[in-house]
Amino acid sequence: MIMNQRLPMPDMDGCVTFPLTRPHAVLLVLLLLAAAAVATAPVSKQQCHSGDRAALLAVKASFGNASYFVSWTADIPCCHWFGVRCDATSSSATATGGRRVVSLAIMRDAGVSGPVPGAAIARLTGLQELLFLHVPGVSGAIPPALARLSALTDLTISRTGVSGPVPAFLGELRALRSLDLSFNALTGAIPASLAALPRLASINLGRNRLTGAIPPLLLSKAGPEAFLTLSHNSLSGTVPAEFAAVSFVQVDLSRNALTGDASVLFGGGRTLLVAVNLSRNALSFDMSRLEFPERLASLDVSHNAIRGGVPAAAGNLSQLMFFNVSYNQLCGELPSGMASFEVYSFRHNKCLCGAPLPACQA
Repeated sequence: MIMNQRLPMPDMDGCVTFPLTRPHAVLLVLLLLAAAAVATAPVSKQQCHSGDRAALLAVKASFGNASYFVSWTADIPCCHWFGVRCDATSSSATATGGRRVVSLAIMRDAGVSGPVPGAAIARLTGLQELLFLHVPGVSGAIPPALARLSALTDLTISRTGVSGPVPAFLGELRALRSLDLSFNALTGAIPASLAALPRLASINLGRNRLTGAIPPLLLSKAGPEAFLTLSHNSLSGTVPAEFAAVSFVQVDLSRNALTGDASVLFGGGRTLLVAVNLSRNALSFDMSRLEFPERLASLDVSHNAIRGGVPAAAGNLSQLMFFNVSYNQLCGELPSGMASFEVYSFRHNKCLCGAPLPACQA
């Protein structure tokens, strides 16, 4: 142990002099190496790409320099601006400097208003994630310039004032995996071009004003897991027969004007299916013929014209937490496993009986 060590003191020039002990000498070397590393660190490790920085400033200006962008200042590296994320390495850096912006999130701020600045955002050529969430002041149509974001994998424009159609040019975003345009004022039909996206596995277009039929090949290329929400629209026609080949985990088609047979969504082979909501449509099929997957946790087919009875296998679903078949034309005795559900789940049918409803008559 080294005794009587004295603290380093600055000399006349303000430099620090250390005693010549071995531990201090090692420490000095380490400090000098660390300082040299910081001093010689390339700009690419400290700031985002200069072109991306200019694009972000254009986004800020398009929204009138709203308070959401208060951290977007010259004294803060733009990779540290609120809502901005850059890639983890400098491998994409160019001679003009910097890490590439891969994610832009503008959310939960009523002070951000105006149209989506498509031209500015399209200049973020490395962008992978774009999020507008809970920004009701953002309005207008989804700009065509977003089609130039060839690296985009996740697009969310939700709970905004955006209107107009779901644009067909979204089918040009070949890297897209997730699309969420829910809770807006979008109108018109769902473009068939979305079905051509080779990696798209999750679509949420719920809570809009969409009309027309569901494109038959939607999510046909989704792979092992597919998620679809089209609820609270005015969609018509039938549930596409092609959905029999889609490996759904969750599907919500509730509160539309769909008709016909929806049994293609069920079957013992759907090992990953967890939640189905078909409520408040005009669907008509024989429920007694359905096969429910073992992992099914939630089923709502209320307010339709479904006939038959509740399959006995439904009472054996160990993970089933929500079950509602009310307001249909079902008949017969409920499986014994249904007794734990509330009465309202079965009300207003033709002749259902058994717990939790009154006992069946002999």
